[in-house]
Amino acid sequence: MTDQTRDIHGVRVLVFNAQGDKLVGERDANIFLSAIWEHEATLAVIPVSRLGDDFLDLRTRIAGEVIQKFVNYQVRLVILGDISAWTSTSKALRDFVYETNRGGSLWFVNDLPELDQKLSAAG
Repeated sequence: MTDQTRDIHGVRVLVFNAQGDKLVGERDANIFLSAIWEHEATLAVIPVSRLGDDFLDLRTRIAGEVIQKFVNYQVRLVILGDISAWTSTSKALRDFVYETNRGGSLWFVNDLPELDQKLSAAG
């Protein structure tokens, strides 16, 4: 399966395939950003399976560096999938997810229908 471009509530979205290069650090963000620009998308959906092992460990600062890069290039980011295994063991991550889901630059969603709902409400 390949990456898919969709228009959801007037937003051009690039949904990355569950398999492929991992988003391990800030440098890896360039691979994803290049694909986003190629597809003229403004919102990227990256499945949890594409995240490096330490991405959701906030102590590594990897997530913060990657997210900042997306923000700097004005690309909204969505992490797609169940992250309850991580949030159940980290209050800091649970709080981070809660706060970012209230904003507009980064969302954590379980599935594409949830993303559809969020974009509908934001539009």
